[in-house]
Amino acid sequence: MTLQPFTLEVQGVHAAGLRAPQRQGTRVLALHGWLDNAASFVPLAAQLPALDLVALDLPGHGHSAHLPPDTQYNTPGAICHVLDVADALGWERFTLLGHSMGAGIASLTAAAAPERVERLVAIEALGGLRGPEDETAQRLRDHVRAARALPGRNLRVFADLAAPIRARMMANQLSEPCARLLVERGVKPVDGGYSWCSDPRLMLPTALRLSEAQIDNLLAAIACPTQVIYATPAQSYYPEPLRSERIGLLRDGRLSVFPGTHHLHMEHPQVVAEVINAFLAG
Repeated sequence: MTLQPFTLEVQGVHAAGLRAPQRQGTRVLALHGWLDNAASFVPLAAQLPALDLVALDLPGHGHSAHLPPDTQYNTPGAICHVLDVADALGWERFTLLGHSMGAGIASLTAAAAPERVERLVAIEALGGLRGPEDETAQRLRDHVRAARALPGRNLRVFADLAAPIRARMMANQLSEPCARLLVERGVKPVDGGYSWCSDPRLMLPTALRLSEAQIDNLLAAIACPTQVIYATPAQSYYPEPLRSERIGLLRDGRLSVFPGTHHLHMEHPQVVAEVINAFLAG
């Protein structure tokens, strides 16, 4: 199945993504990870031909517009955007599929709008990253300092795609074909070559993070059946036993773990698709 480009105007914001050509299957809205884009789901889509799959470029990523200068990138805003996109698609009820940051947004959307989300598939994250309470002031200071310094920074320009592809391969343990998918949708032509098209503000330190107790409360509020998929070994920022302990907070949760790296849905799409198909069929 080849995903096709689409665009929507959502609350005055240009949203873009990739969509399956058929419209009759289970409605699935897919949310990618931080600094990724809709191409993250291209390998997986080929293994999920029966779904009405919409892979979204989240604001500031891929071919979607950057948020206005006076609008912050934050989780409540991302949740509202996801629901606005579903409204624009005419979807009252739908399944959410998320990877990494997208899985965090998807799981919190399921907690915030249980009447909209039928099922949830969360790959390599659940509930978002925690922020220890004693780091709150320093985190806010770091964000404000970096945000105020951002206008003076210049975008890096690459002469060709080889350098950004190598950078993604090294940063995320990605194979060349998977890194190329993300890079080709994640750069724009500029004088002298290419630069990243993602909003530089996405690189700012997160101003505020939820505490673990707040995340626990949100996960316990997810009412829909949930399938969590993790790669092993775990990422250092989302370690065991924390990540598996979160599964126990779900009302109706199940867990599958496979050897692999953080982008296992791209590197091992058939294995991940088998779990997703079985979950949706059940």
